[in-house]
Amino acid sequence: MFDGGRTYGAVIIGAGVVGCAVARELSRYDIKTAVIEKEPDVGWGTSCRNSGVLHSGINYRPGTRRAALSVSGNAMMDAVCSDLGVSLRRTGKLTIALDENDLPGLEKQYEQGKANGVPGMELLDNEAMRRIQPGVEGILGLWTPTSAIISPYGLTIALAENARENGVDFYLSNEVTSIRKNSSGVFEIITRDGATNGQNTVKTIALVNSAGLYSDAMSRMLGVDEGVIYPCRGEYFILDRRLEGELRTLLYPVPGPNDPGLGIHLTLTVDGNILIGPSADYIPGDRREDYSTTAPVLYVLRREGQRLLPSLGASDYIRNFSGNRPKQTPPEIGGNADFTIEETRVSGFIRLQGIESPGLTSAPAIAAEVRGMVARHMELREKENFVPRRAGLNRRFADMPNGEKIELSRACPDYGEIICRCENVTKKEVRDAIENPLGARTLKGIKYRSRAMMGRCQSGFCLPRIMRMLREDYGYRGKYVPGLTERLDIPL
Repeated sequence: MFDGGRTYGAVIIGAGVVGCAVARELSRYDIKTAVIEKEPDVGWGTSCRNSGVLHSGINYRPGTRRAALSVSGNAMMDAVCSDLGVSLRRTGKLTIALDENDLPGLEKQYEQGKANGVPGMELLDNEAMRRIQPGVEGILGLWTPTSAIISPYGLTIALAENARENGVDFYLSNEVTSIRKNSSGVFEIITRDGATNGQNTVKTIALVNSAGLYSDAMSRMLGVDEGVIYPCRGEYFILDRRLEGELRTLLYPVPGPNDPGLGIHLTLTVDGNILIGPSADYIPGDRREDYSTTAPVLYVLRREGQRLLPSLGASDYIRNFSGNRPKQTPPEIGGNADFTIEETRVSGFIRLQGIESPGLTSAPAIAAEVRGMVARHMELREKENFVPRRAGLNRRFADMPNGEKIELSRACPDYGEIICRCENVTKKEVRDAIENPLGARTLKGIKYRSRAMMGRCQSGFCLPRIMRMLREDYGYRGKYVPGLTERLDIPL
């Protein structure tokens, strides 16, 4: 619960990957920081519904924030992920010209990459491309070795939990209903508490708007009307891990000049699945959280997936999902606007708007820039006791050598009991997910932290065992409703 009389140095609205990166960055300093999030956990919006790709910087016009922050954020990620125990794989990426019509677009990306300082780029003929990815088609490819894959929800959770361990307060299930700046120059944020249906108030000197799809609505509460968010949906298929190893790198088409995305492509994931997607279709502004998947788009994804990976069978498609981009360009224009990262005319109000791709890649660099803006309003003294490494094991039990597994199981018998067979998730890992530092209490939170319920059977084996754990070990007496596993609140 909020302490209504408490004033923070900085408050961040929105607990996506960028908001959580800002929170962790500010947790290095001796100021009190809070994050307000309308969902019961962090990262439930765009931050968990994307390809999980760290982009190199070839796709963005030189001189833009997107270009500079993509390159610098990419370079920062190895250290961030090492500290937080987040898996990162430098797979590289091939952007492929299938015929001569694609060559001008590929040349443009190469020139942009050079201007943006993207390291290690190479133009490769088909023979050289096939040494990287056997069987790949195309007449010319642009190889970017700094492109990488990461778990987007894993990174978001890790940033948030480490920020919490360093003193940041997280107010989950609190939807902002109004914001005003009082006569003393202090922001007063009113929220509706989803757990109690009550009203809470928090005050702050610096306010960071990182509300993603709702960033324009947050700005309007303070009379900042510049910029409108146009949600643009991307749909995906998740493929079975049977195909692990068939795709060695990221394969992208050459995007058109006004395409709202980077085209339908095959994407590796750090967990061994392959993604097909995303599509790019604008949806009405009043449906910005409509994460439906649609039969016509899924048909196109299947067709494109079969073309790019002919060995695909009908049984390899295990799930589909969608994510909505917070675009600043309307449908009639298309393409991509630059990030908006600025202190507005309302002193102390920092607006992060239109942070679509490469927002995941850019998150640590955006956080550093926001820290500089906050420093204009207060002294930032580095903490002597900042803990950069996230507490806990930070490795999946399934990935450990057998000897280490045996030792852990002897020390803690819960490591010896498998709860999720598809993903080899142990009872101890599920318990750690439940007892997370943020106090998040949802099945979706357990899923994202442990990977239980993410395998081929889609929770058929593990969900009854998790529910039994919740009843017997945690006293949960609620009712499970099929189809609501992702949003089922668990008030433990």
